[in-house]
Amino acid sequence: MSSNDNQELGYRGASACAAAGISYRQLDYWARTGLVEPTVRGAAGSGSARLYGFKDILVLKIVKRLLDTGVSLQNIRTAVTHLRERGVEDLARITLMSDGASIYECTNSEEIIDLLQGGQGVFGIAIGKVWNEVEGSLLHLQAEDPNDGSATVANSDAGDELAARRKLRGA
Repeated sequence: MSSNDNQELGYRGASACAAAGISYRQLDYWARTGLVEPTVRGAAGSGSARLYGFKDILVLKIVKRLLDTGVSLQNIRTAVTHLRERGVEDLARITLMSDGASIYECTNSEEIIDLLQGGQGVFGIAIGKVWNEVEGSLLHLQAEDPNDGSATVANSDAGDELAARRKLRGA
């Protein structure tokens, strides 16, 4: 991992919402209920800003897609817990499949085919594609260094960070 990964940029709520395609109300509710909490910096009282990292925003967008397809919040919570335990490089290789009731993780095309042949899978979310969408969205949004609070547009400083992520996952 590059040194930029250790000093990950943080994105305030408005930027995280824009990148994930959700409302601020959803973001706030999901943070307060522990569904998707910011990992760069959590809220520390009134007036403090949460900072969401790249992986947080990726998970937010996945949660939104699962909700849009009718998956229950209980099943989404289980899936989010599982995704959080995975390494960042692993996420890009996963396809989430669901029959509307359960969520299945597929890491190769054979697993997807087996699931579809069993008649269980109804839709899938290729996390690598969502990853690319989030990267593209963040290029134009304001980011913040959690150490000194300096703001930057991710495109100016994080181009190297995004390039390093792409290189890491072999894209």
